[in-house]
Amino acid sequence: MNEPDFPGEGDRPIANRFRSFLPVVVDIETGGLNAATDAVLQIAAVIVRAGEDGRLYPAETHTTHVEPFEGANLDPKSLEFNGIDPDHPLRMAKPEDEALRQIFRPVRQEIRETGCTRAVLVGHNAWFDLGFLNAAVKRVDVKRNPFHPFSCFDTATLAGLAFGQTVLARAVKASGEDWDGREAHSAIYDAEKTAELFCTIVNRWDELNGFPDYAAFARR
Repeated sequence: MNEPDFPGEGDRPIANRFRSFLPVVVDIETGGLNAATDAVLQIAAVIVRAGEDGRLYPAETHTTHVEPFEGANLDPKSLEFNGIDPDHPLRMAKPEDEALRQIFRPVRQEIRETGCTRAVLVGHNAWFDLGFLNAAVKRVDVKRNPFHPFSCFDTATLAGLAFGQTVLARAVKASGEDWDGREAHSAIYDAEKTAELFCTIVNRWDELNGFPDYAAFARR
């Protein structure tokens, strides 16, 4: 078997690996399941980078608590599930527009520095987080959203393929990492564990199959 072909940092492996997309893991805690009517309460985003050997790793976590928008629905069952008290004085929550700008700023900077063209949201059941993100962007009319509006990478699907597990806790354990149920359903913890899972799956794939040469595919 040939040795896996991992390009070096100077080859901009993140930009080459995902067709110029920058993978950013996002977890959003909400006041319900309906992106159009229910509140965004916390956002965490983990920027993924590639080391000198081309292996991916979770690099930076950015997070903020979010004030429910005016008229937002807050389902008591969802609040019990994620343990968030929207009125807690120590949450230091920010309005949606300010919160989104805080999350988007380092993502846009990373896009520039890596030679990528856009971020792609990575999430566990990514459609959920992308739906809430898009709804918030539309609600407050934030400009320069760095995320692709409909493309995403779903670790539930990837983990189902790689480990036969689709539940995040079980998938993380199957990947060989630890899972602390007491920390679960915090946006930071879930985003960081999802980032570890995503990197593990991609790195193992590349070890077995080599680093994809998408530039060569484009020349065909």
